[in-house]
Amino acid sequence: MVVQQHRSGGGARAVCALAVAGMMAATAGCSGGGGGGGRAMADERGGADSLDAVHRAAAVLAGTGARTASGTGTATVAGAGDRTVTAGAEVRTSMETAAGGTRVTIRGRGTYDFRHRTGRLTVVLPADAAGEDEHRPITELLAPGALYMMNRGAGVPEGKWVRVDTTTLADGNLVTGGVTDPMAAAELLCGARQVTYLGRTELAGVAVRHYRGVLDIARAAREAPPASRGALTAAAAGLRTRTVPFDAYLDEQGRLRKVRHRFSFADKGRALEVVSTTLLRGFGALVSVRLPDDRDIYTGKIQQR
Repeated sequence: MVVQQHRSGGGARAVCALAVAGMMAATAGCSGGGGGGGRAMADERGGADSLDAVHRAAAVLAGTGARTASGTGTATVAGAGDRTVTAGAEVRTSMETAAGGTRVTIRGRGTYDFRHRTGRLTVVLPADAAGEDEHRPITELLAPGALYMMNRGAGVPEGKWVRVDTTTLADGNLVTGGVTDPMAAAELLCGARQVTYLGRTELAGVAVRHYRGVLDIARAAREAPPASRGALTAAAAGLRTRTVPFDAYLDEQGRLRKVRHRFSFADKGRALEVVSTTLLRGFGALVSVRLPDDRDIYTGKIQQR
């Protein structure tokens, strides 16, 4: 995660600057968690059923999140120059960084295919978050093992993409890119070790059940599919603490509708708190992702703000 200091009004202002981003490898769900079928929701008693419901959230998304409204959608992973047209969900994200009494929020929106972990998001930095008054939105294409960014900023020619190998990110890209990859956000719940069922509520007109708990990232890495374990293991090592408080909201089909994680980092001896929120709606939305050709990817030096 890149954190910069700015002086304003005599005080230090810590802000989150978008530097690099990515996503973990494909294939979702906790090992041993099964697919999207079967009982996904906890009953009103909570307890062990609540823990099971939260553990199964990623598997449910992988099994049902990429279908059309009629349940007949199909998906393929695109190579460079190919176009993927799949069904998935609409995504809204926010990432709030708090340090030194200052809060800065980065927001994203787009669509995502949970079966193949591909998506397209537009990420917006707040004014002056990187020392400037205004910033052009950054387009992010999520693909297994990589993230492509347009309008990356300083040093990148107009119309060129920046490609990031996400296996090199020390935090597993849970916060680095200003957006927690939606599938990674769900897979983290595989590491839940204590869950409290807080009851029914409504979210954007949808009946949901609210769960609150604490997860262990190292445990999530052990329970996640093999292709995802490396990134989560890196995150467990990179965070100040490997335990993460969360709130999760599941609908009647067991689909994750909202999840909020509270990450804690050590940045040059300072404690840095990051709250990442992912909202999912519009299941059945088409996801169209076209990965850039090699000639459209910038490989030169990127200036760090």
